[in-house]
Amino acid sequence: MTEPLLLTTARVTTYDGDRLLTGASGFFFERAARLFFVTSRHVLQNAPSKHHPNRIEIELHVDAVDLTRSAMLSVWLFKDGKSQWRQGTDSGGEIDVAVVEIDRAAVPAAAEFRCFTPAHLQVELSQVEVGTGLLVVGFPLGFHDTMYHLPVVRHAVIASAFGIRFQGQGFFLTDARTHRGTSGAPVVMRDATAGAALPWKLLGVHSSRIDMGTRDLVQDESLGLNAAWYAAILLTLTA
Repeated sequence: MTEPLLLTTARVTTYDGDRLLTGASGFFFERAARLFFVTSRHVLQNAPSKHHPNRIEIELHVDAVDLTRSAMLSVWLFKDGKSQWRQGTDSGGEIDVAVVEIDRAAVPAAAEFRCFTPAHLQVELSQVEVGTGLLVVGFPLGFHDTMYHLPVVRHAVIASAFGIRFQGQGFFLTDARTHRGTSGAPVVMRDATAGAALPWKLLGVHSSRIDMGTRDLVQDESLGLNAAWYAAILLTLTA
């Protein structure tokens, strides 16, 4: 039986019409019977890099037994000139998380995936200690099990005080080896109290690597740290 955590996360590809742009990661979130797909906001739009897709494709399993079978769900990002995703801001500025509501009628009847819910969010922030072990589930550089269409997992730890906004922004730090394509990946902590079907707490949404502009590119290695935006923002974005 496939580990349910791996079925929460899907490969997302961005397009401008039929022109392929980039690949990234994302995951499913369900609230009050409504279905959402979560990824990094910069995956859907990123002005500095002139990244302006108008649709995405999400890869779905379409057979609970034969995971080699998959289909692409195409989702338009604009309707009547209006963006169809939700993003947010706080006192620190823009939050690099976006959600797109998925029309369940467009999802294949046989689609096989798992969803995080509000019950998977961490309420008591003080219960999560610095150094706590985490997993980041995604598609680094697009790498994954191409036969069974499953993501890969990287181990991480919490590298800053959890519950405190790092440098005043709505994210915490993780220490993990990550790559392009991991943007939008769920950052999770094992917790049996979250439920037997999906015993994980959803702590964050991986955004990008953190580095220092003053680092000597010859003498100093990369910090190896990453920004993970607090997943609690999903309560606002899916309200």
